[in-house]
Amino acid sequence: MGEKKYNISVEATLEVIGGKWKCVILCHLTHGKKRTSDFKRLMPSITQKMLTQQLRELEEDGIVNRIVYNQVPPKVEYELTPYGDSLRPILDSLCNWGERHIIKEFGSKAAVLEDNGLNNLDD
Repeated sequence: MGEKKYNISVEATLEVIGGKWKCVILCHLTHGKKRTSDFKRLMPSITQKMLTQQLRELEEDGIVNRIVYNQVPPKVEYELTPYGDSLRPILDSLCNWGERHIIKEFGSKAAVLEDNGLNNLDD
C-alpha cells in the first residue's frame, strides 16, 4: 500500500466509512442482508451509479460481502462481513447521537425522521 501516513487514526476510519452514503448503507446492513432494490427503497435519493460505487468500495475494503445467486433472473444480495460487523458499535453510536441531535435541533424525531419502520418515533 506504500507510504501511507495518517495524522490521527480516525482518518483511517473515515477513509473506509466516510462520505454521505457509506454509514447509511452500513446501518441498513446491520438489520440484515439487502438487495439493490431494498437500498433504492430505503434510500430513494441515492443514484444507482452512486449506490453501486459505494457498495463496490465497501466490498473492496472487506466490509461488505456481495453474494451472487446462480439463478434466473440473477439475484444479488449484500451483507456485512465479520470485519464489517465490527463497525456495529460505531454505527449504533452514530445513530444514537443523530437522534439526540435531531431532538435538540427540531424538538422531536417525528418532525424530520421518516416513518419507515427503522426509526423509533415515540420520543
